[in-house]
Formats: sequence, C-alpha cells, structure tokens
Amino acid sequence: MEILTSEEMGAADRRTAEQFGVPLAELMENAGTAVARFCLHRYPASRRVVVLCGKGNNGGDGFVAARVLAAAGVGVAVLLLGREDEVKGEAAAALARLRAEAAAVAIGPLLDEAGLAAASGAIASAELLVDAVVGTGFRPPLRGLAAALRELAAKSDAPVVAVDLPSGWDADSTAQTAQDAFRADAVVTFTAPKLAHVFGHLTSATFGPVVVAEIGSPAEAIVSESGLSWAGAAKAIAEQPRNVNSNKGMYGHVLVVGGSYGTAGAPAMASLAALRTGAGLVTAAVPEVVADTVASIAPELMVRPLWQSAATRRQERYGVPSESNLEPERLKQLLKGIDVIAIGPGLSTREGASKFAREFVAKTTLPMVIDADALNAFAGRANLLDGSGRTLVLTPHPGEMARLVGLTVSEVEADRIHLARSFATEHKLTLVLKGWRTLIAHPDGRIAVNTSGNPAMAKGGSGDILTGIIAAMLAQFPEDVARAVEAAVALHGLAADFAAQAMDEHTVLATDTLAHLSDAFRYRVKDADGLTWICGLNGVERSR
Repeated sequence: MEILTSEEMGAADRRTAEQFGVPLAELMENAGTAVARFCLHRYPASRRVVVLCGKGNNGGDGFVAARVLAAAGVGVAVLLLGREDEVKGEAAAALARLRAEAAAVAIGPLLDEAGLAAASGAIASAELLVDAVVGTGFRPPLRGLAAALRELAAKSDAPVVAVDLPSGWDADSTAQTAQDAFRADAVVTFTAPKLAHVFGHLTSATFGPVVVAEIGSPAEAIVSESGLSWAGAAKAIAEQPRNVNSNKGMYGHVLVVGGSYGTAGAPAMASLAALRTGAGLVTAAVPEVVADTVASIAPELMVRPLWQSAATRRQERYGVPSESNLEPERLKQLLKGIDVIAIGPGLSTREGASKFAREFVAKTTLPMVIDADALNAFAGRANLLDGSGRTLVLTPHPGEMARLVGLTVSEVEADRIHLARSFATEHKLTLVLKGWRTLIAHPDGRIAVNTSGNPAMAKGGSGDILTGIIAAMLAQFPEDVARAVEAAVALHGLAADFAAQAMDEHTVLATDTLAHLSDAFRYRVKDADGLTWICGLNGVERSR
C-alpha cells in the first residue's frame, strides 16, 4: 500500500475521475459511508452524534456520513462552519441530499462567536464527534472559528473520529505530534495513507487507530513518487495456509551465530523466535562456554558449539569464537544444510569477537541477517558491507546506525528516511532502521514504514527477537526478500501490541511477545467492512 503526499492524493482523485470515469461525487459518497459505518461499528452505543463540517470536500464527506448515520437511527446534528450558500461543488450536492433525505438532522451554521456559543451545548452533550472540518489539502494553522471549535472539541469527553485527517494536521508532516490540530480517537482516511497517518503518534492532541477505506480509485490511479509504502501490507504472505503435504525441509534451516559468557540469552531468544515464526529447523552456533545454557531454551533447538579462542585466559573464559571455526572444512560443516544465517546476538565486542564477525560475513554468501555486536564489528568499516549478489539484511537501532556511518544519534534521527535509503542503495542491501516507525529500506530505493508496535518493546532482547523472526521469514520466503522482511517487522510489532493489550507496557518482556506471535499471524489488517487498519488493532485496545 503506497503512502501518498497531499498533492499525490489530489492527483489520484483527479485521475480516478478523468481517466477512469469515476465521478468525484461517487468518491465522496463512498468516503462518507465508510466513515459512518466505522462509527456505527466502533461506537455502537453512541446515539447522539455531532458532525463538524467545513465548507469544502471534507465537509462534504461529513454531510454524507451524517445522512448515513441518521438513516441507521442515530440522532445526528451538523455544525457547519459558514453559510450553506458558501458550500460548492460535490459538497453542495451532498448537503442538498442530506437536507432532502434526513429532515430530522439539525444543521446549524457557525458564523460568529454567538453561533459558536450556541454550538457549545451540542458539543458538550454529544456522545460522539465527527471531525470533517478540513482535510488532506489544508495547510496549518487553524484560525478563527475553526480554532475555537477545536478548543470546544478538546473539552468534550466524547470520542472524536476524524474524517481523512485530524483537522489542522499537515498531511505531509512526518512529525510525531501536532499540538494545534483537533484531537482524535480514530481516523478514517481514504484510498491510501498519507505521511502524517504513518508518522503521527497517539497523544491527547493527536490520533489513535487509523483505517484506510477503498472508495473507488483503481490501483492504476494511485501513484507515489516518494517510494514509501506501508509495511503492514506485506503481512499477507504470512497468512497463507501451509501445504497439507509439508515437511520441515520446506521451511528452511536457520543458523543463529552469537553468544558469549553473560549474554547467552541473546542467541537463545533469536533462536526461539526463529522456531516460533515457522522455520523448519534452527541451529544455534555459540561458544562452548554457553552452549548448554542456550540449548535449554527449547528442546527443538539444535546447538553447535563454536571453538573458543585461547589466545588469553580472558577470551577463553568469556567465549570469544576462535578463527579456527572459519577454516574451510569446519565452516563447510557448520553451514551444511543451512539456508539463512543470523549473526550478532550476544556475540560481544571483546578482543577477537569483532574480527570473527567480519571474517564470517566475508567468507559466507548465504542470506544473512546482521544484528547487534556483529553490526558493531563494522563500525567505521561500513565499506566492507556489500549485498551484491546475495541477500544481506542489517537491523541497526539508531545507536548502531550512528556507529556504522560515523554520525551522532541525533544526526541519524534527524534524517532517517534519506539516510536509510542512501545506505541501502549504496551497499545493495536491506536496512531495517529500528525506532519510532521502523523503516525497511531496500536496495532499489523503496522504503516501507512499519506502524505496529509500542513502547513495551523498549527493553533488552526485543532486537534479538526481531532478528530471529526476520531470519525465519527469509528461510520460508527466499524468493520474496522485501515482503519477507517487511512482514517480519510488522509481525513483531503486532505481537507486542497483543502482549501490551494482555498485560501492560511496563511489564511486557521481549519473550512475552513470542507468546502472542500466533495472535499476530492470525490477525487480519483488513476487517469485514473492507477497512485496512494501518495503526491500532481492530477490536483490541492497547493497555495504557
């Protein structure tokens, strides 16, 4: 699913009408109906709804929603910011139809402060507010009566459903918050998400669940020049039922390389995650000193002890892998039957460990996920990372990315999209830049934005779990690397969302997400009404 700018959205609407013959009035009718159906299903107990309408097309969507809600037996009132004769085009036609077919709907014009004072009572008594004041084409800030109406809505206890976008939010913004916009408890947008939908964040002044309604624009009319898409759409590959005549060899063999004394849990968690995600076989290659500890994570896990360096007692004690593991015959035996490698979890950056990681990467050509201490081994040596002719996936958090490219974390965070794209294309690899709205940058310059997940994931071990999930998805879908990685990131976040719902963000551990991985696999991002939930879980409220 493409992510559009406001200009691209306008162009998609025009192409839909001019090239594909779908009238704009039909798009408006479908949009307003989608809003009404969402309100009826998510807020079925709300019997007094106030729809706040502007004079443009966003208001037109609101007029349609008001008419459909009224037809469903809901008590509806419309507050129009302006005079009825100022409403033009398709919006005027929608208003006329509302007048003709829903005579019981009160339509109150807001022309001045006196009208606003009269409207405050309706807003205060509303059980649900629908914000259709301004939409995607608006450029902040809100002024005058619109700003005053925003303040009244902020004081209301009723939930707010935004039509297309919370009024006052710039659709092209990638900021997490917009304090001058209407608050919203949910957003119904149309055709495709915009930048603000995927980068916005739930606070008292912004929005929560975001759903996308298909309103009649064919795929050919939707063109994005940014190369940005929504990662959640890739989850479809994980929803396919397995062949009834299956065997473990059909789903790949993952090798997890890492671990040291004191960090045995990292390769253990990555291995367990790979097993839970569906890899046919998983083997952990870890130093002898921690082999028994790692093996205890699951009876299904196979373990291959790595020879340890004996250059110093310290290295032998802490389990630094010996370079002898990379001798041709030993390496050949280690990689026999392996389909995907994940290297780095718990490896450490002790003397010798980083060199081992660099040489391991250089001497193997199998699909590989590089994480944690294996990433740190390439700090200042990013030129050694080349995905030409192979599948190479890097999963840095901002700190690891900063070390890779010689920047500060602040510099990485200031230009995440450009940095991720340039690094992935230059090094011909897939880069998973973790953090707020994890980015999956592909070698061809495309970037998918992930919108699942929550602050519960900000704990040790989350990255190891993700590494295992990615490796397992690559093992199962080796011919579809881009969607395999995107689906893995989306599944990880969804599992964390289910875990936070069942527990609490404070108490969720990284391994708790694995207990909810099955929920993530079963979850469908598109609901029975055809709405795609790009933010939030359909029917599941996250613990706060």
